[in-house]
Amino acid sequence: QVQLVESGGGLVQAGGSLRLSCEASGSIFRVVAMGWYRQAPGKERELVARTTAGGSTNYADSVKGRFTISRLNAKNTVYLQMDSLTPEDTAVYYCNLMGYTSYDVPGDEYWGQGTQVTVSS
Repeated sequence: QVQLVESGGGLVQAGGSLRLSCEASGSIFRVVAMGWYRQAPGKERELVARTTAGGSTNYADSVKGRFTISRLNAKNTVYLQMDSLTPEDTAVYYCNLMGYTSYDVPGDEYWGQGTQVTVSS
């Protein structure tokens, strides 16, 4: 089993910054990618940013230039630095891991419990 524990959400004023952290633990054999998704009220969950084991990253157009994803491979930890926040960034942010728990089982994806980010105007 794989567990993802997120931290760092909260309330911030527009223009401010927050840093989210997510640490993965459990039976992790190989990580393919780790990333962040978000879901605002009444909207579908969407990809915010993702980083692969090879080091490539991709971002939603709405956060490019403002958010930065980074990963500490040795600890299976991923961070999301969020700058120049706007009220439109308000959502529950979920950590995601895609990978394998063993060499002989199919890959799967895992989710954290979510952390609330609220940006006031």
